[in-house]
Amino acid sequence: MERSTIAAEDLKNFIDKCKSDPSILHDPSLGFFRSYIESLGGRFPPASESRVDTGEEDKMVESDIELDDTDVVEPDNDPPQKMGDSSIEVSDENRDAAQMLKSKAVAAINPDSAKAYKVRGMARAMLGKWEEAANDLHIASKIDYDEEIGSSLKKVEINAHKIEAHRRKYERLRKERELKKIELEKQRQRSTEAAKAKSLLKDGQVMEIHNRSELESKLKAAAKLGRLAVLYFTATWCGPCRSISPVYASLAERYPNVVLVKVDIDEARDVASQWNISSVPTFFFVKDGETIDEVVGADKSSLERMIAQYA
Repeated sequence: MERSTIAAEDLKNFIDKCKSDPSILHDPSLGFFRSYIESLGGRFPPASESRVDTGEEDKMVESDIELDDTDVVEPDNDPPQKMGDSSIEVSDENRDAAQMLKSKAVAAINPDSAKAYKVRGMARAMLGKWEEAANDLHIASKIDYDEEIGSSLKKVEINAHKIEAHRRKYERLRKERELKKIELEKQRQRSTEAAKAKSLLKDGQVMEIHNRSELESKLKAAAKLGRLAVLYFTATWCGPCRSISPVYASLAERYPNVVLVKVDIDEARDVASQWNISSVPTFFFVKDGETIDEVVGADKSSLERMIAQYA
């Protein structure tokens, strides 16, 4: 089988695999492939969210709390009983009588009644409403403490504290998952940007620059990757340039992570003007978008020493 046929088969298998699992396309090592497809106007599906965003961990967290439900009973779910005759017309006398009865009830069970809070707190405890029960029993104990309130409160507080601790644990895990999700997204973006920047460079080779925008894209890519960039200004009529050019090319091979570019001042006059070039060869050393050093002339030892120093 010919090599081209094998390559076509490999490509077909890769595409079939991407169809079955699109998340493969978000692998950082395929950044160059995504950049190429996007340059043609293609789009990629968003990265699927990680397992930490599913409800499985929430379910696990909610089920790991163990409460003492010894005396808990099921709530009464019977339909409400019929209350009064809805066909009777309400008169002013009926309203006055109802209001009097209501006033007597309020007077008998007032907001400061320890018994009311005690009874309701114990009832809520029987229904497993531990936090509400603890709140009622605390109020009752402040108004008129007795041993029954204290005994009930002791049991209720154990479960209420477990629920509160569980809630804090859940909130902490939720925040940790959210932070992890944000960090993973940042890592994905950094990987994508780094892959895109790397696709603009040619490791181990000297890249020729023809205009300002081309140079700016190379320098931005170098800064994104944290690499040293070296600008070599030359000219076809320059004798020293002819002797230093092979050395410059060999340095590109020796330092593949250094971005080495070459600018012909007669071809890219706008670039030469921007950098105020008055003689060639001239070398500029750029790191993180800032010029950190300069060499004028065909000094091979100085050129290599500075590349080794700043790389």
